[in-house]
Amino acid sequence: MTRAAGKRLPWWRPRRSRWAQYVALAVVAVTLVVGGVWLSRTYQRVIDYPERPGVGSAEPIAVEVAKGASFPQVLTQLLEAGVIPEDEGLYFKLFVLHRGAAGKITAGAHSFRGDMTPEQVLAELIRAQRTEETRVTIPEGRNILEVADILAVAGYGDASVILAAMRDPALLKEFGIEGESVEGYLYPDTYKFPTEATPEQVVRRMVEQHRKVYDNLKRSHREALEELRKTLGWGDREIIIMASLVEKETAAKHERPLIAGVFLNRLRFSSFQPKRLETDPTIIYGCTAAVKKSAACEKFEGRIRRIHLRDPDNPYNTYTHEGLPPGPITNAGKSAFEAVLAPKKSRFLYFVSRNDKTHQFSKTLAEHEAAVEKYMRQGAVGDGSAAGAADAE
Repeated sequence: MTRAAGKRLPWWRPRRSRWAQYVALAVVAVTLVVGGVWLSRTYQRVIDYPERPGVGSAEPIAVEVAKGASFPQVLTQLLEAGVIPEDEGLYFKLFVLHRGAAGKITAGAHSFRGDMTPEQVLAELIRAQRTEETRVTIPEGRNILEVADILAVAGYGDASVILAAMRDPALLKEFGIEGESVEGYLYPDTYKFPTEATPEQVVRRMVEQHRKVYDNLKRSHREALEELRKTLGWGDREIIIMASLVEKETAAKHERPLIAGVFLNRLRFSSFQPKRLETDPTIIYGCTAAVKKSAACEKFEGRIRRIHLRDPDNPYNTYTHEGLPPGPITNAGKSAFEAVLAPKKSRFLYFVSRNDKTHQFSKTLAEHEAAVEKYMRQGAVGDGSAAGAADAE
């Protein structure tokens, strides 16, 4: 028993504890080899993934990405449409996230195929969408009522809805515009608006264009701006109001600097009292486009009469109120602004229509009355003249 107990095992038969260790080592070795092979294949698959063609057909697959859709929502759409195989959803997600492109996906209609590579799928997802646009021309000298009608015809909603946007207090505050509307700040131009744009977006675009043009003019007329500030205490709004008056007074662009000069003379010359601009378009605006209308304006039928000329309750009536009206009366173009910032110097204080879209200018009231007698009796309506317009019945 003692000899048997002390008998050694052959060298090729390890003890049970060592046998277990060898088995464990073998399992670890096999696991490492298998794991290494799997990792190698997985790594290679990840490396090759962006350029690996899909397993689907070459038939077009339309996918509409909604505005504001998240990347997980878009990925679900791609999986359901068969653009990305179900078992590759995670791969594609990691691929897009690695590229930092999850936030670059564009809303709109996209076209895919089942055989596209992930690289091609992602390129289509972030492709800039072609926006359908509508060409709209806003002529110079149109007020907000007329602009709203133009935009309504172009398909941007009912005119009343567009007008509501033009008078929206929140938008006016955002733009920093005084007054009750964006009148005077809708730059007349030819625009290409997105077909799906809202009235607010359209209004914002036009105001931005106004500011772009006006800021450029300010930079090139610094001395004129300073002169208007010193002599009349004017800022941007007063210049915009005056430009609207010049715009409405004449369609002859070569006359605008002289018209602007007459208005400025009336305000600057101490000998001219009272300082009333006496221009008919302001009365018409107060009776048509202003939100609140006087009792006399309620009776306005398209023609200025004595009741309108003498109306003190129309704040836009420059025959009964001195200085500028409370706000712009139209949306002026560039030439009207240039006329205000670079007026033609003269001693003229009056003008009246010649009935050919130009005006006769006068320095004295006597000269003006003679011109009124000559031209107004031929059928013209008063224009820039209290004496002339007062005769219109």
